[in-house]
Amino acid sequence: MSANQNVLEINSISVCFDGFYALTEVKTSVKRNTIHFFIGPNGAGKTTLLDIICAKTLPTSGTVIFYPKDREPVRLTGMKEYKIVTEGVGRKFQVPSVFVNLTVEENMMLSLKGHKGIADSIFRRISKDEKENISRTLERVGLKDRAPIRAGSLAHGEKQWLEIAMQLLQKPEIIMLDEPAAGMGKPETFRTGEILKEIKSECTVIVIEHDMDFVKQCADVVTVLHEGKLLTEGSVSDVLADKTVQAVYLGRGGE
Repeated sequence: MSANQNVLEINSISVCFDGFYALTEVKTSVKRNTIHFFIGPNGAGKTTLLDIICAKTLPTSGTVIFYPKDREPVRLTGMKEYKIVTEGVGRKFQVPSVFVNLTVEENMMLSLKGHKGIADSIFRRISKDEKENISRTLERVGLKDRAPIRAGSLAHGEKQWLEIAMQLLQKPEIIMLDEPAAGMGKPETFRTGEILKEIKSECTVIVIEHDMDFVKQCADVVTVLHEGKLLTEGSVSDVLADKTVQAVYLGRGGE
């Protein structure tokens, strides 16, 4: 068993699509119970890296190793996507994928581990513990009083928070978020940052983001990618003070 404080190690990952290198020799690690941001201009390879971690894309070379808390290390590279989820690595995509015709609570029931399908999840009676867990998780993301409401009538930010809650319910060790603040106003973005700071005590959060205020608010570590390569890595202040980073971002809408 690993007493490794890294929860994830990305070892020299390269991805080549038809002769074009989307990622070249990217090597970094993610510490347990941190909020780790991957930033960079469009085309830097950020989403490709998430695709590699959750095995949606196979790297041309390199490996991704996951270090679960009390188990042996797991090589994620080459694993089936659904298997990675059961290992404890969850991913939330940019567009919320909640069931709009179900209530907030029913969406939560759906994401409980072990439920086989929509009908089974909705019609199967949930235990007292499960109900309390749902309630507690909704409270953490500020949606407890929205439990009986149809998910389709939630505001954009609330849908994102519901999806984060649905991920949390599965007790992942890592949760990956692809631009969670996209389309949100300032108050919603700030609230999202506070939610992430709240949940990092129980899981590691990996985020791809463009909103620098959001990054400043809640990042523990920032990795900057540029043209598929790792440019620099460190605390927010170190990264923002880096002259190369400033040059890369200049003229790109002040991201």
